[in-house]
Amino acid sequence: MKGFLPRTLHPGLQILMLLVLMVAGACLGYAIIFGVALKGYGLSVMEVQQVMTAPATHPQGWSLLMMAQGVLLFSAFAGGSLLLASAMGYSWAEYFNPRRLGAAWWLLAVGVLIVVILPFMSSLVAWNADARFPAFLRDFEVWARASEDRAQGLTKFLTRFNTTTRFLVGVVVVAVVPAVAEELAFRGVVQKNLVRWFSPHVGVWLGAAIFSAIHMQFFGFVPRFVLGLVLGYLYLWSGNIWVSIAAHFTQNAFQLLIVYLTQRGQFGWGFDPDSTEALPWWLVVPSALLSAGLLYFLYQRMTAPAPPTQMLTLSHDGVAVRELDA
Repeated sequence: MKGFLPRTLHPGLQILMLLVLMVAGACLGYAIIFGVALKGYGLSVMEVQQVMTAPATHPQGWSLLMMAQGVLLFSAFAGGSLLLASAMGYSWAEYFNPRRLGAAWWLLAVGVLIVVILPFMSSLVAWNADARFPAFLRDFEVWARASEDRAQGLTKFLTRFNTTTRFLVGVVVVAVVPAVAEELAFRGVVQKNLVRWFSPHVGVWLGAAIFSAIHMQFFGFVPRFVLGLVLGYLYLWSGNIWVSIAAHFTQNAFQLLIVYLTQRGQFGWGFDPDSTEALPWWLVVPSALLSAGLLYFLYQRMTAPAPPTQMLTLSHDGVAVRELDA
């Protein structure tokens, strides 16, 4: 495959090019959104903007907002990332998966890791939610709090699963699409190039900071930053984007499942999935220890040298190459 950008393009220029392509993808996404709204919902551009601002006031606000969220995220983040790889002459597998998946159980293992780490993450959520800024940043704190409240209100609206169909749509839009689109962009392009530009650890930490900051929820910055570190190191160690996608999907899908079961009354002991309070210490401490152990275990397995796939044998006919069984 031959692209119009050189493969030797500087990492910083690759990230800049990603931003340009993301803007183009977002423009395409908005065109699709307004086209669907016009043909499928019979709404004008002004009416679409009104629904996006106050979706609860429109009978089709939930479905329209879900559609818009999914289309825009995929077209901008996934579209921009995939187009960048193609523009540089790479196949998508070659660019995002420099290493083959070492074992299928890696995908299951990272999912288990994400579930195990959730009690520990709840302590970070609680600490960050109660953060206070210095007096000279008072105006910023007020703005950040208002922004956080709006984001939480929108999340509650989108996760109002009064039917199973809504829940399944939510899994696709809130779990599948972000897992694929954000991992392609943040780990597959941004982190990859930051690692090349600086060093592996600097690349992972900077990538996690950008990943958290771009969500514009400052009272959730720390837990999202830590999640970005986990996803970043999983990608760094495995060299395969499907590993971080599987972990990201589990994070979103598991929380959606808890919300759905709670709304259906499956948790009779009063669990509140919207709470920012930390879980009890007797869950947080084992969660931290088990998570550290799982991360170390995965690090050892993912960074271990791959077993040979071929064996050279010497006979009277010369040297022969024999493929080893997988």
